[in-house]
Amino acid sequence: MPDVGEGLTEAEILKWFVQPGDTVTDGQVVCEVETAKAAVELPIPFDGVVHELRFAEGTTVDVGQVIISVRTGADDEAGAPAAAAEAEAAPAAAPEAEAAPAARQPVLVGYGVSTASTKRRPRKAAPAAAATAAPVVPAPAAPVVPAPAAPVLNGNGSNGYGAHGSAGAERPLAKPPVRKLAKDLGIDLAAIVPTGDGGVVTREDVHAAATAALAPQQQAAPVAPAAQAAPAAAVVSAPDARETRVPVKGVRKVTAQAMVSSAFTAPHVTEFVTLDVTRTMKLVQELKDDPDMAGLRINPLLLIAKAVLIAVRRNPDVNASWDEAAQEIVLKHYVNLGIAAATPRGLIVPNVKDAHAKTLAELSQGLSDLVATAREGKTSPADMQGGTLTITNVGVFGVDTGTPILNPGESAILAVGAIKLQPWVHKGKVKARQVTTLALSFDHRLIDGELGSRFLADIAAVLEHPKRLVTWS
Repeated sequence: MPDVGEGLTEAEILKWFVQPGDTVTDGQVVCEVETAKAAVELPIPFDGVVHELRFAEGTTVDVGQVIISVRTGADDEAGAPAAAAEAEAAPAAAPEAEAAPAARQPVLVGYGVSTASTKRRPRKAAPAAAATAAPVVPAPAAPVVPAPAAPVLNGNGSNGYGAHGSAGAERPLAKPPVRKLAKDLGIDLAAIVPTGDGGVVTREDVHAAATAALAPQQQAAPVAPAAQAAPAAAVVSAPDARETRVPVKGVRKVTAQAMVSSAFTAPHVTEFVTLDVTRTMKLVQELKDDPDMAGLRINPLLLIAKAVLIAVRRNPDVNASWDEAAQEIVLKHYVNLGIAAATPRGLIVPNVKDAHAKTLAELSQGLSDLVATAREGKTSPADMQGGTLTITNVGVFGVDTGTPILNPGESAILAVGAIKLQPWVHKGKVKARQVTTLALSFDHRLIDGELGSRFLADIAAVLEHPKRLVTWS
């Protein structure tokens, strides 16, 4: 499978135009493949007879994998290995022969010439070989497996290839996503012993190198008993130090990993709406004075949560998740409403189970229990699992709005801004009204612009006219 450009690493075989036993000629189109960008026809760069089709139609194949083998006129069952052996053992050609123009070699879809039909180019045995005038004839001995080298973090080698690199070293073989992973983790590809076919560095190789690099650092400095009992603290080199380094672990580490995964997995879209919530704020005060709600925590967040649940009922398709393995959208017929909570240990998102089935009083009790448990640091893993939608109240910090990142596995998250007195046109006159801004981030694989807009508009409609808490229920 040739590299069809634009950083794509795989393609699906749509159709084969040849079958085993068919005669093919140089430049003949043998198959059609589809990438994430377009359908592409692939020509064959040989004259011969099709020997084998390695993959069936409908199969997704990584770039670099062999998809078809062809017997050329000089090939036979024993001839091909013999010819290869003769080529390796042949003495250096005369200078005149080297200067002779090479025969035309066909190009695969304009991305360069392949030097072999089924294998990648051989890796260089040593950098010094590039400076040798005469070619080195390989001995028939068994190949030497290089000993695993310690990975080099951040490319500390003088030439950018790490401690084991050199000016003549060959660029390590790896696909673009693997190269990006290595760059993000600070791992030098040249210091990794590849395990993939053809000497290709795999994701597993990079992760193993990262783990091996961190292990000595973690084992080097044992923690004293007194330090074990103390809470995690910043490590400062001196009282007047210009920098402070804080170990990333616990909730903060898990949150960071989850947010990175969510941000680069789910395609985020954020929409905003600014609205007049004066009537909702009046209702909050009335509920606080209502004897039937005595002892319950009544605040704007409670009515915002109820508005979200009503909007979900009116737009049930927003309550879904994406199953990557099965390539399916999972529609949820329940709402586990998450509430982002800032705690001394970091940000956590517990959720109210089956919030859609709770009365206003039950929802108030559920939210109160979540907040109290989170502040005490006693939130269980079960309370943070299975969420479907989340609300984050950034308004408590005086912030007007934001673009929140989805909690992994969820379809949407609503950020609630600060509620402030602002000039607002009400019944044809400019008056001071309670105004806030809502920001809804959603997974565009699950929720398109129309559905997301309707959902956000319904939430705003309920908060502008809270009587809809009854009429839309």
